[in-house]
Amino acid sequence: MTLELIAEAVLQDPVIAGAVSDTSAGVSIRLPVPKSTIPFVVGAFASTGKPLVIVAPTERAAEDLARELRDFVPENALAVFPAWETLPHERLSPSSDTVGRRMAVLRRLAHPEDLGAITVVVTSVRAFIQPIVAGLGEIAPLHVATGDEFALEKLVSELARLGFDRVELVDRRGQFAVRGGIVDVFPAAEEHPL
Repeated sequence: MTLELIAEAVLQDPVIAGAVSDTSAGVSIRLPVPKSTIPFVVGAFASTGKPLVIVAPTERAAEDLARELRDFVPENALAVFPAWETLPHERLSPSSDTVGRRMAVLRRLAHPEDLGAITVVVTSVRAFIQPIVAGLGEIAPLHVATGDEFALEKLVSELARLGFDRVELVDRRGQFAVRGGIVDVFPAAEEHPL
C-alpha cells in the first residue's frame, strides 16, 4: 500500500506548491521542514515526476529515509546510492556489494529507457561528494540468459574485464569460478550466486 494520496494532499499546501513551482522553474530553494515530515514532502515532490536527489547526513540515515519513502514512491523509481566505505588513500578496495549497487544506480540513470527511470535517488553526504569517473553508467553489463550459447573463454575474459575475481570456490559477490565447463558467478547486485 502506498501513501500517494497523502503526497497529493501535501501538494495542496501553499508553501509546498510554491516550492514545487519554483523548482520546476529552475529556482534553487531551501525548504526547512521537520524531520518527521521529510518523507511526506519528498513524496509530494516525487509525485510531480521531476527527478530528485535527496542527501542525508549519513549512510544509515539515507537507508532509513529510503525505507520511509517506499510508502510514497514506487520501489522501482527509488534508488539508494551508497558511499565507498574506504578512503582513496587507503590500500583497501571497496566491497563488491557497494561497487555493484553504485554501478546499478549509475547504469539506470544513464539508461532510463532500458532499465526504468529513477525518480528519487537517496544518498549520504559522503557519497554525494565522492568523485565519480565519467562514463561509468555507459559500461555495458554482461547479459547471459538460459539457452544462450556463450564461448567459455569469452565468458571468462568478459567477467575478468568487468572486475570479477576468479577464485576456486565462489563465496562472495564479485567472484566467479570455473569448474570444467561450469561457471559459477556471484553478481555484485544479486542476493545469491548463479
